[in-house]
Amino acid sequence: MKRTFLRTNAFMLVLALALCLVSALGAFFVQNDGGHVTTKDMEWETSSGETLSALLFKPDTATADSKAPAVVVAHGWWNNREMQDAVYVELARRGFVVVSVDLYGHGNSGPLDQKDIPVNGTGMYDAVKLVAELPYVDVNSIGIEGHSNGARAANYSVVADNAADTQLISSVLLVDNEAFYAQEDGSYFNLYGSRDVGLVADQYDEFFFRSYDASGTAITKPRDFVTTPNAQSFLGFGQDPSTLTEKRVAGEFYSDTIDGEDASRVLYTPAQTHPWGPFSKQTVEDTVDYFEKTLGSPNPVAAESQVWQWKEAFNALGLVGFGIFLVAFAKALLGTRAFAGLRRTESVPLEARTRAGLAWFWGGLVVSAIVSGVSYIALAQNESIGALSFNSVPSAFPQGAVFFIALWAAINGAVTLLVAAISYFAYGRRTGVDLRATGLLPGWKKFFQGIGLGAIVVIAAFGIVAIVDYFFKTDFRIWVLAVKWFTPDKIWWSFLYLPFFLVYFVSNSIAINVFSRFAIGGKEWVNTAILALFNCLAPLVLVVAQYTTFFVTGELIPGFPGINSIWLFPVIVILAVAAIVSRKIYRATNNPYIGGFIMAATVALVSVSNTLTVTG
Repeated sequence: MKRTFLRTNAFMLVLALALCLVSALGAFFVQNDGGHVTTKDMEWETSSGETLSALLFKPDTATADSKAPAVVVAHGWWNNREMQDAVYVELARRGFVVVSVDLYGHGNSGPLDQKDIPVNGTGMYDAVKLVAELPYVDVNSIGIEGHSNGARAANYSVVADNAADTQLISSVLLVDNEAFYAQEDGSYFNLYGSRDVGLVADQYDEFFFRSYDASGTAITKPRDFVTTPNAQSFLGFGQDPSTLTEKRVAGEFYSDTIDGEDASRVLYTPAQTHPWGPFSKQTVEDTVDYFEKTLGSPNPVAAESQVWQWKEAFNALGLVGFGIFLVAFAKALLGTRAFAGLRRTESVPLEARTRAGLAWFWGGLVVSAIVSGVSYIALAQNESIGALSFNSVPSAFPQGAVFFIALWAAINGAVTLLVAAISYFAYGRRTGVDLRATGLLPGWKKFFQGIGLGAIVVIAAFGIVAIVDYFFKTDFRIWVLAVKWFTPDKIWWSFLYLPFFLVYFVSNSIAINVFSRFAIGGKEWVNTAILALFNCLAPLVLVVAQYTTFFVTGELIPGFPGINSIWLFPVIVILAVAAIVSRKIYRATNNPYIGGFIMAATVALVSVSNTLTVTG
């Protein structure tokens, strides 16, 4: 039995490492266009006195003798530079020099002071100024593109560019955020001058592209945006829409002469949601088409011909490998002298469940799921919690979004422990459940030994992430769920949230393994699958309800803000995985604390490295 266990686990460990390596190599190959694009990781102190981080993509066709157009791209709020990978992969392979920035406060850039949000486009315009000095960039062909808050950064960059002695930006693409339509007095104007400007307005955008009456009530839905005065004025180069002689439409380039120069405007209205923008084949196609028309492509390739999906597939493969490594390496350490004492030496028979026991099992799952959903909505509607989440008030927690999720997790962890305790005293103790035999009371030595093992696993796992980042400039991700390398300050920030996540993931592991370990239909994996489903059931139901309502009515559920549903996307996956990871480690150790600690520490690091940090 022991030999079979070692062989099986050795295979899983090798598989995990192989997946991570294939992920890094494959993503690197796609990202660098088979060696025709060079990737550089940059960090510098800008003229704003802030530290800015960015990825530079230089095609081999861009030289001092053959200068190339350049595009500075920026991510949305609570994201980072890698979220723009679809855009920078496709533009770079077409010969554009591309710089993808970590806006101030995000990723590897310095923390953001709340009052400095507009400063040089939150870092975007500082990147534009750097790009203009590169010897292989055509200074007359510099564009900017941003998603969500990145589009707001682009607007601020235009403001900064207008005030500069020499204008550097010639083309602007705003994705999933409003353009500037009117001045403070309400009169329409053309902020962008003779620059070419495109606007992507999703038909199901959670935040933007509505028009409002005098009382602030929305009177048009995002899918009707093209019919609104704002859209018509935008397409009419800032004219009052009442003076336009034609109704302008989406998808068509409109031209005019502004200050003696040719300029264009275009509006795209894809039928998608706000967070889907960076992951959308249609928006990438529109982005490529837009910059090929406004800046000219050194290496024209049909806009619908896209390869970034292969990079995403390789990135996702690494994410799977990372998850397998957490379990396989933990089990491998049990074969060492230092941690051999944690290995389960004998098989503990599965608990037999009576009808009453099954009633307690299903009842506990249902109650926990209901509390999870209700508590999330309650926190989302609480103004004080909202102020902390958006860092709009001074707080000891510089990552407000992480605080929101961590607080919600801790509340549900406490409820989980309460339900488990009630179940034990009302049912389990009478049926002979032995807390020491189940591992709930392992003794202090094994407890701290287990925490030590978990710490080594987490350090080793993120060591792999660091190696992949250093040699390949890639990470492990799928859409909004990302495991990426981080600057050292993120380690200290993670300790702020670790206690919250420990309450949840340790409690969850105890409930899953100590009080719910039995077979359904004679198969333990069925039980594990049910537990994984119920772990993420409340977030899943909330997301399905939100977007079903949105697609049917054109608006979100009242009282359920869009950002709160978006934050649940990665949570659904993480909670399901947590049940599987903790169950597999428990089966090898009879210790529910190891898996809980590994998940808590991993989630804390992932959370603080993929969000906004606000100080001051």
